[in-house]
Amino acid sequence: MIIKPKFRGFICTTAHPVGCAKQVQNQIDYVQSRPKIDGPKKVLVIGSSTGYGLASRIVAAFGCGADTIGVFFEKPSVKNRTATAGWYNTAAFEKEARKAGLVAESINGDAFSKEIKEHTIKKIKNRLGGKVDMVVYSLAAPRRVHPETGETFHSVLKPIGKPFTNKAVDFHSGHVSEMTIEPATEKEIYDTIQVMGGEDWQMWMDALKEADVLAEGVTTIAYSYIGPELTFPIYREGTVGKAKDHLEKTAHELDAKLKDLGGRAFVSVNKALVTQSSAAIPIVPLYISILYKVMKEKGLHEDCIMQMYRLFSERLYRSGEVPVDEKGRIRIDDLEMQPEVQQAVMEQWKLIDSTTLEEISDIEGYRHDFFQLFGFETEGVDYDQEVDPAVNIPSIDEA
Repeated sequence: MIIKPKFRGFICTTAHPVGCAKQVQNQIDYVQSRPKIDGPKKVLVIGSSTGYGLASRIVAAFGCGADTIGVFFEKPSVKNRTATAGWYNTAAFEKEARKAGLVAESINGDAFSKEIKEHTIKKIKNRLGGKVDMVVYSLAAPRRVHPETGETFHSVLKPIGKPFTNKAVDFHSGHVSEMTIEPATEKEIYDTIQVMGGEDWQMWMDALKEADVLAEGVTTIAYSYIGPELTFPIYREGTVGKAKDHLEKTAHELDAKLKDLGGRAFVSVNKALVTQSSAAIPIVPLYISILYKVMKEKGLHEDCIMQMYRLFSERLYRSGEVPVDEKGRIRIDDLEMQPEVQQAVMEQWKLIDSTTLEEISDIEGYRHDFFQLFGFETEGVDYDQEVDPAVNIPSIDEA
């Protein structure tokens, strides 16, 4: 079939297998063009099919020579419906990893469940020699069913305490408007922490430690974002920010728990990037569009794979102590948060509207990156050519 992008709101409901494979290959090529990293050799990535999780798995495999297990929740193609982009990404990653002589195993299912945790532990014992020396926690999900109580929680992107009004953009049409978001209820705040906070990360690490599949000196890391004051009301001071506070608190608790193994736990604060999650956050797509233009003009722009390569090579697996901020967080958002970058972004923010959008932002770059999340607008791919949407993942376990 000929596959074209189809949209429902901020979600693309189709994905292109050839385009996704080319995107994965481009990331692999970047990592292989850089110096090798003396890093982990047996890695579990929870949330491994897109974004920072996928990039972490690629850096671990092709930058450090690591065998990997990836856990994710994606859908294969059915009849004339394409698979999800994460499915195609994983198929492409596995193919190249195995070609390079690496172990690459995949588990598809609800990572919040006990069953997936137990199944993953078995796979670590059977396929990774019994222990992992790195655990990456990179889950992004809109809801969570608690594995013990069975209660279902739904996350929301809302301010706390009072309504928030600011500019937002429909990146499809280029229309800039003012948007007001009503504040979250106490239950919505609680639910968002339950979905996006650190409890499940804690449960994973407790289960892995109890099963004795964590190696001496193990590193675990989760990802967060802070951003500029402009986005604080909807992000860092909103419901998501409360969840991220909980995630960061969990990192300190895990770090203490891993001391007997000589292990360590971190949260890495990463740069704002175009992802399926960030596309749904009001204000953020417009902020990113301006940020991209400023950082590209200053020669500071990094994409997802560049961020993760720098995290591994210049932070986690450098010689000496890992540099952290006053709250113990790794800051890979350091280039984004440079005062001169933020000052330039704020100056443009005051001027931006529908008439100035194309001139003073990189909205076209934002659109391009968004399409590429789903395998479209990828150089070297003929989108008028028929392709088979049914792609197999050799090691997939539908647990």
